[in-house]
Amino acid sequence: MAEIKSTMDLVMERAARIGKASREDLRREEMKKKGALLAVDFLEGRLDNLREAVGGHDREDQAALRQGAAESIFRNIFLPRDEIQRQRAAQALQGVVDLSGGAGDVASICRELQTVIDGYGRQREQIRGQLEEQIRLQYEQLLARQAGGRPEGVKIDPTLQPKFQEEWSRIEGELGRQYNAALDQLKMELQQRLGL
Repeated sequence: MAEIKSTMDLVMERAARIGKASREDLRREEMKKKGALLAVDFLEGRLDNLREAVGGHDREDQAALRQGAAESIFRNIFLPRDEIQRQRAAQALQGVVDLSGGAGDVASICRELQTVIDGYGRQREQIRGQLEEQIRLQYEQLLARQAGGRPEGVKIDPTLQPKFQEEWSRIEGELGRQYNAALDQLKMELQQRLGL
């Protein structure tokens, strides 16, 4: 009969494993955290070349540093909603290329990722503009019917209308799902190529 473990039992087992962690395991975790911090410095522009920063450490620490940096970089490859996020995603892709040493296949996959990200941004803006115009026209027609003609001087911001917000939320979610599927597939290819 299978035994169901309580949360406390699971916590105690994990604590025992942590207590048994070797000095090497602890060092590896420390280096992964340091690698993640190097990635943050790179993403924020305080570091020019991530590969050189990792290479400047002891050889036995480089694999863990690289893994920590890569994990942090991969979390920053996403579908951006504004220019600042777009720049961060582009910087993350540059970080992947840096970590790979400029490997041609990695650079090619990163270009594909950038194409997906850019395509998402363009399509998102286009669809949003079309929806804004559609909602604005609907509300202008409604006001014109109620006022017996077109009311002059009335400006309508369609983005403030509940109908717009509801439709945009639905459309943006659907668009995000489509593009995230492509993004996730390419990210998996990159992770396999980098041995992560």
